Amino acid sequence: MKQLFSLLTALLLSVGAFAQSGGYKVGDKVADFTLQGTNNQNVTLSELADARTVVLVFTNNQCPYAKLYESRLVTLASNYSAKGVQFIFINPGAGDPGETLEDMASRKYSPYLADEGQKVSRQFGATKTPEVFVLHNESGGFTLKYKGAIDDNPQMESGVKNFYLRSVIDEVLANRPVSAGDKRATGCLIKKY
Repeated sequence: MKQLFSLLTALLLSVGAFAQSGGYKVGDKVADFTLQGTNNQNVTLSELADARTVVLVFTNNQCPYAKLYESRLVTLASNYSAKGVQFIFINPGAGDPGETLEDMASRKYSPYLADEGQKVSRQFGATKTPEVFVLHNESGGFTLKYKGAIDDNPQMESGVKNFYLRSVIDEVLANRPVSAGDKRATGCLIKKY
């Protein structure tokens, strides 16, 4: 029994390590991408060159954690838009039941993009929904400054003690070093295809 427990523990740890591997690391330049949005228009990262900072949020319609964060994320996007921050919401499960463009159009996210084939979620190494990636515009290209959790309490907004995403955005806009480091996102695992 003890050997079985050890084997299961080792298997789970290796699966966790595999799920976290790949994608960009903080400090990497980010390649351009284009995805289709719920309004049937394409959004291209390079077309956002006027934005000081871009926040990519990998999310979906059905994950309970994504639902808990929806209002917080929409509020953050609204509060930071006047400061040159563009939020982009990306659904890595687009096409799954409940995750079609029509289903996505019912959410409050804008723009909300379909990552058909998961090319962009793999490019970034996104593993959970919701998971955020903060990109700062440096000399016409975007550099990854943070990836991970939104805050430290997905269940109750009133219980949040550490507002990771908000702090990172403020630091990046002030050209200060990011103090949060990578914080592992809490959410639903992205089913890989």
